[in-house]
Amino acid sequence: MKHSLPERIRLQRLQRGLSQENMADLLSLSTTAYGDIERGKTDLTLSRLSQIATVLDVSPVTLLTDEAIPAQVIDSQPVDQLNHELETLRLTVEKQQVELEKLRLEAEFYKRRYDDRIALELARSIGMTQSRERIGF
Repeated sequence: MKHSLPERIRLQRLQRGLSQENMADLLSLSTTAYGDIERGKTDLTLSRLSQIATVLDVSPVTLLTDEAIPAQVIDSQPVDQLNHELETLRLTVEKQQVELEKLRLEAEFYKRRYDDRIALELARSIGMTQSRERIGF
């Protein structure tokens, strides 16, 4: 008998003796949001499916299919994909850190310019600036 993804999730949850409330807590979701997943009212992202599979201690492929798949296929594909995603995220974070450093340096530069301008205006207002000698032509 073929089951839908929400039904397979529900069956796996029940086999492990977990309530919807338990699952919702483990996934940091509201009970209603988790219930919507089991009722098929929510489209699952791959990351959410992966989280559910982790909580249920099964592979995401197990939840997606009714058929058994050799363990080596299950194990190698998600790891390669996760490694690629991790590397992409690492590069994104690195790029954002460089951008933050640029912005920090730019903010320091403008702060110094502002402070210098305020000091100059203050000095002018109290007459501390040197007067220029006139050169006559």
